[in-house]
Amino acid sequence: MTRTPDPSWIEARLVGARPRVVAALLRYFRDLDLAEEAFQEACLRALRNWPEKGPPRDAAGWLIMVGRNAGLDHVRRQRRLTHLPPGDAAFEAEAEEPDMAERLDAADYRHDILRLLFVCCHPELPATQQIALALRIVSGLPVARIAAAFLVKEKAMEQRITRAKARIASADIPFETPGPVERAERFEAVAAMIYLVFNEGYTDAEPTSERAGLCDEAIRLARLLLRMFPSEPEMMGLLALMLIQHSRRKARFDGEGAVILLEDQDRGLWDRRMIAEALVMIDKAMLRHRPGPYQIQAAIAALHARAARPEETDWAGIEALYRALEQRTPSPVITLNRAVAVSKLRGPGAALEVIEPLAAPLDGYFYFHGVRGTILRDLRRAEEARDAFNRAIALANTPAEAAHIRRQLDQL
Repeated sequence: MTRTPDPSWIEARLVGARPRVVAALLRYFRDLDLAEEAFQEACLRALRNWPEKGPPRDAAGWLIMVGRNAGLDHVRRQRRLTHLPPGDAAFEAEAEEPDMAERLDAADYRHDILRLLFVCCHPELPATQQIALALRIVSGLPVARIAAAFLVKEKAMEQRITRAKARIASADIPFETPGPVERAERFEAVAAMIYLVFNEGYTDAEPTSERAGLCDEAIRLARLLLRMFPSEPEMMGLLALMLIQHSRRKARFDGEGAVILLEDQDRGLWDRRMIAEALVMIDKAMLRHRPGPYQIQAAIAALHARAARPEETDWAGIEALYRALEQRTPSPVITLNRAVAVSKLRGPGAALEVIEPLAAPLDGYFYFHGVRGTILRDLRRAEEARDAFNRAIALANTPAEAAHIRRQLDQL
């Protein structure tokens, strides 16, 4: 019997496999454009074959093998390759073996994505190009979404990514894991990229989905980096922050995929093993006496995690930590987060005073209008709250975010 195609399910599998597959193809071809094209061809074949034949047990291995074959075909057509390297005849057949990934040199395969991140975050690229390129290549985000994150037009972002690829190609950047000195220089950019990968998975309402699996992938990458930087407190902070956030994955959405606010979550569903590991890591990082943004954010998350009940949350400590974060990395988003703590400590009126100056820089930011609407609702300014919530719905990034705001409107 022919199986009914499920495009959304297939897309989720392709999104989840993308980082591993593109990284492995890049290691083989050492060409970003060719690796991407080979991945896209593998995806097209998956869309044709999987609905009828069912998914392979090892989707990433299947995509790597098919993509590698497609890339080799392209190279042959371009007359750049006259014969296969020894041992590659096995790759001529379409992927029938479920554990293909294990045949692609397991030692290298384990570090493929890390190597890909280092290439994308090479210091010869401006910081904005580094992050944009990694978002596109590693996470597979559409250019339109990356452009929105950088507050630029889609065409401008497309050009930025194209220039980054061209610069990597012209600079003859080696596709190898760099040595200790280079790794230290690129630490900040790579750490930022790992957190962006985590956040891409964090928005998925289904904790077992392939997209949500990006959270696990980001945590795995952070562990790899921590092994490279065992005494780096900011790496400890980043890993601890992601562990605490990911520990709440089963409590963040209801059965219909709607957002559950932190204060309303069933804390019995939080993964206490992840939290315990994170708390130990935070304490270890603090012993280095070199506080940084990731450590401070992890400390804020830890105060939430330590509270057995919402009313036991140390909001004074959280506000103080947000003030420290503002001093180190001034940002309207950080100030917005501090406003939430201010509302808990000194009421919605004080919080409104904090966020009103943020209206211009955060006008296109979903969470600003959501927080502002909540504060106005608590102040019983219903019409203004309604306007803020409507603006938030228009800017929602996911259906779950939009549904959450609609519930706030229903309460009004």
